[in-house]
Amino acid sequence: MNYNPMKHLLTMLTLVVVIAACSSSKEEQATEDHSMHQSSSANPEEGAKKHLSPRTMAMTNVGINHVHIDYGSPSKRGRMIFGGLVGFGQVWATGAHHATNITFGEDVTINGTNVPAGKYGLFTIPGEKEWIIIISKDWDMHLADDYTEANDVVRIQSLVTSLDEVVESLTFAIADMGDGLGNVSIKWDQTSVSFDIQNK
Repeated sequence: MNYNPMKHLLTMLTLVVVIAACSSSKEEQATEDHSMHQSSSANPEEGAKKHLSPRTMAMTNVGINHVHIDYGSPSKRGRMIFGGLVGFGQVWATGAHHATNITFGEDVTINGTNVPAGKYGLFTIPGEKEWIIIISKDWDMHLADDYTEANDVVRIQSLVTSLDEVVESLTFAIADMGDGLGNVSIKWDQTSVSFDIQNK
């Protein structure tokens, strides 16, 4: 068989062109796929909407006692809150969606009542000048749908404090006051109430 250099060169050039074309096609496909992925995630309308009442936590140590509150935090968004969205004289889950719960790492005394360490529901009955704050054995429920007074551990009466500035989102806070004393506050709109806990 005779060796033909021109034919060999032509074959090699054809091979190079085919390889280059395949490589270019793969790169274009990868670029298209990546571009589509970026477009999808960059579009907020197609992604998950921001939750209007995100699940939020407040926690601190009161002495050696770890106190933890888990709640859904709705926003005011221009609405009338107390006496409007949240009715006066009605049991409220003190948050959005799932009922608010509070956990004590150690035994405490609240309003003269011994409350063993554990997790409890934190319900309230808002009033114009005074709230009733309820610590309940029941903590795992939607809103206050299954609330029953028979499972109350303790009820606390708390005078309403009017705030100068609007608190946009429902906010719980726990403060260590020293000597095993703690204070739990609830603030929303221009309303604030609170109650004390004492380590045993």
